[in-house]
Amino acid sequence: MSVVRTGAAIRGRQEAVASLASEGCSAPRFWENAPGDTYGRHSHGYHKVLFCLSGSIVFHVQGGDMELLAGDRLDLEAETEHAATVGPQGVACVEASR
Repeated sequence: MSVVRTGAAIRGRQEAVASLASEGCSAPRFWENAPGDTYGRHSHGYHKVLFCLSGSIVFHVQGGDMELLAGDRLDLEAETEHAATVGPQGVACVEASR
């Protein structure tokens, strides 16, 4: 798992879509969750690329926890087990696979 901290949120859906498309990622999927929402431990059969657009979310992996804030990018290799907890302000993200 790697996180890139950009220091500034992607400005809207169009910029996020363009960034993902430039890397040859699948069609992006936008989602939001309320404060404190959780995702149980699971994995995906693909490399996940995710941008945190607003709020925050903590991803839990075997090596520890990684908090994403607005503007951060997460790259999660295929088959990496992870769980997640949404931060106190909720979260909005966009993700795709490559």
